[in-house]
Amino acid sequence: MRLILVLIVFLVLGSSGFAQTKGIPYGINICGAEFEEKTIPGVLNKDYAYPSNDDIEYFYQQGFQLMTIPFKWERVQPVQGGELDQSNIDEIRRVILYCGPRNIKVLLSMHNFGRYRIGNTDYIVGSTTVTRKHLSDFWVRMATELSDFKNVYGFEIMCEPHDMGEFDWFTTAQETIKAIRTVDKKNSIIISGDNYANAENWRQYSDVLKNLVDPNNNLIYDAHCYFDKNYSGRYNENYDSSGATEFTGVIRIMPFVRWLKDHNKRGTVGEYGIPDNDLRWLPVLDNFLKYLSENNINGSYWAAGSRWNKYPLSVQPFVQEDRPQMEVLIQYKRTFPSSKSSFAFLLPETYLFLPNLTLLPSSTGGVYAPASIEKKLKPRNQKNER
Repeated sequence: MRLILVLIVFLVLGSSGFAQTKGIPYGINICGAEFEEKTIPGVLNKDYAYPSNDDIEYFYQQGFQLMTIPFKWERVQPVQGGELDQSNIDEIRRVILYCGPRNIKVLLSMHNFGRYRIGNTDYIVGSTTVTRKHLSDFWVRMATELSDFKNVYGFEIMCEPHDMGEFDWFTTAQETIKAIRTVDKKNSIIISGDNYANAENWRQYSDVLKNLVDPNNNLIYDAHCYFDKNYSGRYNENYDSSGATEFTGVIRIMPFVRWLKDHNKRGTVGEYGIPDNDLRWLPVLDNFLKYLSENNINGSYWAAGSRWNKYPLSVQPFVQEDRPQMEVLIQYKRTFPSSKSSFAFLLPETYLFLPNLTLLPSSTGGVYAPASIEKKLKPRNQKNER
């Protein structure tokens, strides 16, 4: 019986390749332009700032070739549907220009969580006040503005949308993709998952995104993954209270990786990070990145930037000293795909992955299949086999 099941899995999974280019660079989120969220729009170089050349140079010297630049929509476009703010555009262009000769790709990420602030009120994109066309308008203008650059990695049209209510994220994303492709047919479009892009709950909240259509077939799906107790990345609970092990990151990202493989999609992990106050987190990060690398999925560490000050997740260097996390990060500058997983031991021998189903490892193991596959198998005694 088990031989039949294994044969079915081989046929199902072997029929489609995993769409991902080899040797993809890992990156760093260099923050600052999205700071002081309560001060919108704020004053450039006072309340917020784009990465300095020195910030970029440090990570370039470390060997990184991808920089993610978070920004706030309201600062780059002070009035929805209006002209882009030239001072912000000039700073974005400065960053891209500095990165160009260093062979660094730049990913631009709108950190608005599915909203646009007017006064002291956040309006969900899709509402009558801030429409989907407003978001599309922004990205058409931005793509047009940056069309002369060759080192733009892509546009993340919205980071961590959540609680979108009746204004579903799928429809908003699809309309924005369609609009961008009227002016830009070369750059990747990065689609963040719903529910804060949570990796472990990806199928529950973001499965529908597999139906997005890009006429240029150049979408990258972005999940976020932290290792603390409540998945937030705040690490209010320490290593022990979080119930962490060295494999916590691997287990949490598995559902997203499985989803990508099931649907032949490209993916990235746009945020992950660990605090510098407990060295036990380092093996968690190491295993996490090794697992991603073997599956040819890249990501951008959260975070860096000179304005972070004492932020424990930061990898912005001290004056004469690297942060502890860099010890791990510099080992993963590009993906190194492998047909064999170093983490197969996490799954019992009887554990079975099938399309459209993800189950995390359990102590009892077992053979599982979705209804679409199950009904094709011979009847079996479920109680005895599990």
